Amino acid sequence: MRDPETENWSSPARLVREFHTTFDLDARTTPTEIPPDLAAHRRDLLVEEAAEAAEVSVDGPLPHLAHELADVVYVAYGTALVHGIDLDEVIAEIHRANMTKLGPDGRPLLRADGKVLKGPNYRAPDVSEVLRGQGWEGTP
Repeated sequence: MRDPETENWSSPARLVREFHTTFDLDARTTPTEIPPDLAAHRRDLLVEEAAEAAEVSVDGPLPHLAHELADVVYVAYGTALVHGIDLDEVIAEIHRANMTKLGPDGRPLLRADGKVLKGPNYRAPDVSEVLRGQGWEGTP
């Protein structure tokens, strides 16, 4: 697991950890389930921020969209921190899996609307393994 104290200051994980520490908010270092009331609170924050981003995603203005997207990421990193999840490591695993979506000819397979589809060599992410590497002892 990475050491949050040696991360670049521009790292979302480090910035959100600083916020949580400064404002006495929950922050765990090992992946864990959290109490239902705290989980519900984090859910509500995520829904609120995602709705605000969705609202401005089509009609902008662009600076407002950028702000709302950053808020979504900030709250997502905060939710991961509350659960003790190193989200950067999970994102790296998702990225690894996404990069295996290429078609047999090495080109992207796209749905009509532009969504990237899974090619025949797709290897799903193993997020449970990433979490176990972070100290999680649960089952998938």
